Amino acid sequence: MKKTVFVALAAVLALASCNNQAPKMDEKTQKDSLQNEMKIAYVEVDSIMSQYNFCKYMEPILEKKALNSRNTLAQKQQSLQAAAAKFQQDLQSNKYTQQQAEQVNAGLQKQNADLQALAQRLDNELANEQQNYLQAVNDSIQHFLEQYNKNKKYAFIVTKNGLLYADKAYDITRDVINGLNKAYKGNQKKEEKTEKVKK
Repeated sequence: MKKTVFVALAAVLALASCNNQAPKMDEKTQKDSLQNEMKIAYVEVDSIMSQYNFCKYMEPILEKKALNSRNTLAQKQQSLQAAAAKFQQDLQSNKYTQQQAEQVNAGLQKQNADLQALAQRLDNELANEQQNYLQAVNDSIQHFLEQYNKNKKYAFIVTKNGLLYADKAYDITRDVINGLNKAYKGNQKKEEKTEKVKK
């Protein structure tokens, strides 16, 4: 009797351990299968910004606009400082009546307020242009990656900057840059044809 109970207990334990191990094996198989199916690639955004022809075209334009804004503001600032210095000299030389001095001072204050408003407007314009540029770059990357990934079937495409480690085998930056430049070149040709038709 003891022997029968022992055999039955051993059989139950064996079945239970088989039942417990079977899901673990299935879970491991599922994880392996999921890892094999889940392809992840990464892109180096710095490389795109330095090698994408649209960026190469737009960045000097934005830099030139920023430089022009700074130069315009610097010239107006120098002019205002010179006018304020002359006003101080004329004031010390008693060239103005009190009413004239108040009028000149009010004019200088208005010029200063206008200069501050101009600086704010130019900053806002430049910030908007930069934001529009970055949005255009982002949109073109997103559009390209959607098309690119139809064949590649990556589960995730991430930027390298957020990773602690990345195997170069999964670096698709070169593919992305080449694809973006090809699409940009195609858009340029369309724009040139449109311009010729308009002429």
